Amino acid sequence: MSGGQNGGATDRTRAAYDEVAASYAAMIPDTRYEAAVDLAMVKHFVDAIAARPAAVLDAGCGTGRMISYLTSLDSELDIAGSDLSPAMLDQARGVHPELELVQGDNAALPFADARFDGVLAWYSTIHTPPHQLGEVFGEFHRVLRSSGVLLLGFQAGTGDRRLDRPYGHDVDLTAYLHHTPYVRDALATAGFSTVAVLDRGPRGVEKHAQGFVLASRA
Repeated sequence: MSGGQNGGATDRTRAAYDEVAASYAAMIPDTRYEAAVDLAMVKHFVDAIAARPAAVLDAGCGTGRMISYLTSLDSELDIAGSDLSPAMLDQARGVHPELELVQGDNAALPFADARFDGVLAWYSTIHTPPHQLGEVFGEFHRVLRSSGVLLLGFQAGTGDRRLDRPYGHDVDLTAYLHHTPYVRDALATAGFSTVAVLDRGPRGVEKHAQGFVLASRA
């Protein structure tokens, strides 16, 4: 998870995920809750990366479950991960001890310019208010090489919500819905070109539509 908020909100988000990390890892160990079309977007992302071997950042990697999925798609990917929460990273390191997994906010990534061929931000902007997405997208642009690709996954819509005892814990977490056209405009302002967009309706226990945007760095 990542913040991209003011300092107090970022600290609360970090503390919340530190508390729920073990429960999160147990409840959501893999991609079993993703729809097939969601995972097809991740495959599209990997296929769209021209460089091989490719350096990929899982920005807001959480417990590392999407790293496992990326590896299943292409075992030659050179994957690094970042997350706001040290406890979430501890869970990820237990699964992927060989990888570079570092603490960092998506709004201030601890990586050099033009290091990666791809950035995956899978539901790691959901705690970033819409008006602050541009700052985060600017960081994604900075760490990507020319023609690198970015995939965003998020809950689609408008407004915010306070999560009700997430993962069985009494913690303070606010999540933001992101309006897909707004996301596309913010990406364009940050220097990205949209490659593919998918909005799908909620299914099962989901309360909101889901949005996915694949974009290329100019």
